[in-house]
Amino acid sequence: MEIKQAIEKAKLNDQMAFNYLLDTFWNDVYGFQLKRTENENDAEDITIQTFSKAFDKIHTYNENYEFKTWLITISKNIHIDLVRKQKSSIANTTSKPHDNDFYDIIDESPSPEDDLITEQNLAKLLRDIKKLKPHYQEIINLRYFQELSYKEISDQLNEPINNVKVKLLRAKKLLAEIIKKK
Repeated sequence: MEIKQAIEKAKLNDQMAFNYLLDTFWNDVYGFQLKRTENENDAEDITIQTFSKAFDKIHTYNENYEFKTWLITISKNIHIDLVRKQKSSIANTTSKPHDNDFYDIIDESPSPEDDLITEQNLAKLLRDIKKLKPHYQEIINLRYFQELSYKEISDQLNEPINNVKVKLLRAKKLLAEIIKKK
């Protein structure tokens, strides 16, 4: 499959085309982010977000530009946004006046009320997860409830790790939309 052909098929929601594009350009985007972030986890997270955003917006891709350039631009913008968020959160925490004369010691162990609230929230979350398609339910279950690694999920589902990461990101986005609707 050629890249232009894969892009056209991806615009028609062809899953094989998405997989082809992901496999073809994963190393380029990941390598780019690894140089920028110098952190494997951050580079991987940004790369996953890049492909998710690109696949969501593939209909906006302009064929006058290289697809790889388009992906790298999306990736760069995601990284810039994350850096800005980190800087603003650091500025917010450091701009508060500190009183060094005393420290509040907080008991962070959960109270019985906290335990009850957590239990109720978990029940709501499980109901929301059941509203997802079965393959999204399964991937969320494997990752967050059975606490399997991406590699273990990949082996169990017999799918490439990159597909597992993208499916998990899509499942989390869909779950977030369900939760926001309430």
